[in-house]
Amino acid sequence: MKQFNTLTDITSDAKDAVIAIGNFDGVHRGHQALIDEAAKIAKASHKKLGILTFDPHPRVLFQPDQPPARLTPSSLKAERLKISGVDFLFSLSFDWPFASQTAEEFIQNVLIDGLGAAHVVVGYDFCFGQLRKGSADTIKEAGLAVNVVNAIEDEKAEIISSSRIRSSLRNGDIDTAHQLLGWKWEIRGTIFRGDRRGHDLGYPTANILLKDTLHPAYGIYACRVQIEGEKEWLNAATNIGIRPMFEVPEGQVEAHILDFPDCDIYDKTLRVKPIKRLRGEAKFSSLDDLIIQMEKDCAQAKEILAVS
Repeated sequence: MKQFNTLTDITSDAKDAVIAIGNFDGVHRGHQALIDEAAKIAKASHKKLGILTFDPHPRVLFQPDQPPARLTPSSLKAERLKISGVDFLFSLSFDWPFASQTAEEFIQNVLIDGLGAAHVVVGYDFCFGQLRKGSADTIKEAGLAVNVVNAIEDEKAEIISSSRIRSSLRNGDIDTAHQLLGWKWEIRGTIFRGDRRGHDLGYPTANILLKDTLHPAYGIYACRVQIEGEKEWLNAATNIGIRPMFEVPEGQVEAHILDFPDCDIYDKTLRVKPIKRLRGEAKFSSLDDLIIQMEKDCAQAKEILAVS
C-alpha cells in the first residue's frame, strides 16, 4: 500500500482509482463493508482501490477539549487498511483551511483535481464541506459516479459504528468492542522507565502512555502483549489508568508480563491487546493489601488467558 499525505505528492499511478471516503477510525466491520464495495467496483472496472481519510480526526479540530477518542491512531489505521487490501491511502491534514472548503470546492480540489477519482464510495451518513452541506447527491451532481453503502448492523440488529465501539471500551466491555471491530483492539506506545513501584513490590511492569488513544474504562485487564522485535505474544496482568495508590498525572498502561523475557525493553514499542477487564482501579489501605490483590489479579489473568 502506498500512502500520500498531501495532494501535491500524489503520483500519476495513484490517480483514476476507486475512492472510499471516511474517517475509518477503528476500521470496523461497517468500514469493511464500505471497503469491500469499493474493492468490488475497482475489480470490475480494472482500477486500483484508494482510501481517502483525514488526520487528525475532525473531532480534534471541532471539539479540542473532549477526552481522547481515537480507536486507531494513524499508524494503526494504516496497518488495518493495508490488511484490507487497499492500494493507495490518501491521509490528508484536517485543519481549518481544509474544513472551511465548501462542498463544491472539496469535490473540485480534492476528488477531481487532486485524486482524479474514477468512482466514489461513501457511507449512508456521509456529509462533507463547510457546515457539512455536501452529500452523495452533491458528488453525483458534479458528474462523478457514486455508490452509497447502507448501515451495517450487528447480530442484535444495531448499527455498527465507531461511537458504539468507543462506548463499549469506555464501559470496559472488551468482548462487544472486539465483536463490532472484527479484530482485537490494541494500544501501542513506547516503553518508558517509570517510578519502579511495581518493581519494588515484586511486580515489574512495562509502561506506555495512552496519549491521544481512547482511554478504556480504567482498571485491571488480562492482556496479551508483544514487545518490538519479538514474534511471540505474552500474557500480562495490566493496569490501565492513573493508579490511585500512587497516582500518576496522565493515563497510562502498566503491563506486568507473566513470563517476562530477560531483555532490555526500554524505548521499544509495546503492543497491548486487552482481552478482559478484571476489576476497576482501587486504592488500598496498605501495601500488603495491594500485593495480595495483585497476586489474585495475576492468577485470574493467567486463568482467563489460558482459554482465550
